[in-house]
Amino acid sequence: MQSQPPSEPRNANQPTLHSPMEAGRQRQGRLWSNLKEVCDLLRIQASVSVSSEELLFQHVQFKTGQRVHTIGQAFDTLYIVNSGFLKTVLIDEFGNEQVLSFPMKGDMLGVDGIHTRHYASEAVALSDCDLILLPFKKLTALGRVHNELENMMYGVMSRELVREQTMIGMLGALSAEARVARFLVSLADRFAAMGYSSKLFNLRMTRHEIGSYLGLTLETVSRTLSAFNEIGMITVDQRTIGIKDAESLKTLRRLPPSRSRTKASAKQKAELDQSGDDQVLATA
Repeated sequence: MQSQPPSEPRNANQPTLHSPMEAGRQRQGRLWSNLKEVCDLLRIQASVSVSSEELLFQHVQFKTGQRVHTIGQAFDTLYIVNSGFLKTVLIDEFGNEQVLSFPMKGDMLGVDGIHTRHYASEAVALSDCDLILLPFKKLTALGRVHNELENMMYGVMSRELVREQTMIGMLGALSAEARVARFLVSLADRFAAMGYSSKLFNLRMTRHEIGSYLGLTLETVSRTLSAFNEIGMITVDQRTIGIKDAESLKTLRRLPPSRSRTKASAKQKAELDQSGDDQVLATA
């Protein structure tokens, strides 16, 4: 029996049905996905032999701020993000949070519970989310019959581990400005992989959460974003980020001193003003 998460989620809203296949995936007012759809979401190839409409996985929705699982909770389920944004965190004995990741569409949650059979982190919804439940017993049973599926699932778990290792390496090697720059580039790439714009997107996480993830203070993150905006690498409108110079963000090591940035910004503004004057004269 599937255990309920500590914060009771609400069922997925029943969509308008357009085909017998969609109708067949509605059971007891809940939405389900077949194995092929789950594999497509994880960006792995499902074997035809296991792409059965009878093998379905339940969707569950969580509201912004709800906990999907908590530290120490008994592990029995992996979660796949179908839509929405989350954060995973560690919490120390004083209640301080350390953000570990920001799962998005196509990411898998709960892998840290496999070893001890208890979740080692807490997952919290940063927006309204739709998650697909992948009971671990069902996954292991499938793996015994279909080795190729088991290997691909291990690949997904390894992908999550590599992302965390990359972040750890970045924290030790890069300046504060470079960390923020790489974070923005990583977000842009992930949005592009989901089929969204990599040039303009909203930050679902706060600047404090970004700082926790990058090992920086809230003030450093805010100051760095403002500096990137000032020199024309990005635009910032509260939580909306526009990427203007992705290549510079990828290669940035340190920002120039603030005085140099002010001069560069003034020069850029003067050039734009001159360009506007030239256009007016040309049309006069």
